[in-house]
Amino acid sequence: MQIAQNAVVAFHYTLTNDAGEVLDSSEGRDPLTYLHGAGNIIPGLEKELEGHEAGEKLNVAVTPEEGYGEVQPQLVQEVPRDAFQGVESVEPGMQFQAQTQGGPLMVTVTQVEGDTVTVDGNHPLAGQKLNFDVEIAEVREASQEEIEHGHVHGAGGVEH
Repeated sequence: MQIAQNAVVAFHYTLTNDAGEVLDSSEGRDPLTYLHGAGNIIPGLEKELEGHEAGEKLNVAVTPEEGYGEVQPQLVQEVPRDAFQGVESVEPGMQFQAQTQGGPLMVTVTQVEGDTVTVDGNHPLAGQKLNFDVEIAEVREASQEEIEHGHVHGAGGVEH
């Protein structure tokens, strides 16, 4: 069966940046399982997997526009240290959920200088080309319930 709309796909992957550094991998874990066409993975990878079958191996390069987007400078802001009430020590690399006009946003602390904390609401991989080495483990038809819920159920998916 080929990967198409409403197929359940399980695949192993290794994600590297352009410098060849491994950013993420399913090595030693179960394959990543998703419902094709439901927006469960980044658009560029989903688009490149379309039409392939179980057992195939492929290399996929995903541009920032089809991955986590370009870096948006307006998502980098300086905030007062007292905005982190109840947090004893704020350090670079820490992540927090900020409440914004557009709703909740995960931010990463990038710098702490005196009473000023710089936070970045961009995804950590924004602006980067993403290189995936993929091996497709399984392709099957989704159940009606999986299609209605927009995600995979059972092994590798949601249990409910």
